Amino acid sequence: MPKKIPMRQCLGCREMKPKRELLRVVRSPEGEVSLDTRGKKPGRGAYVCPNEDCLKRAVKTRALSRALETEIPDEVMQRLASELEEERDGQGA
Repeated sequence: MPKKIPMRQCLGCREMKPKRELLRVVRSPEGEVSLDTRGKKPGRGAYVCPNEDCLKRAVKTRALSRALETEIPDEVMQRLASELEEERDGQGA
């Protein structure tokens, strides 16, 4: 029997994709919002495709704020965008 692949929905494009293809944004129990590259951080998670357009769309429609059940400050969004770019650069190298 083949192993079941966990699927998650991207908050930007709303497509179901394999969990490993998506980036996890997590709100820790202390309330800190960060990018979870390994998928192991504790807290409430939300998934976004690894491209800037999906992140921007998730923020614009407030889907990310709703999923994480917290308001996301602008400086955190800038940090997420830069972490996303670093993650993309790291995979391309």
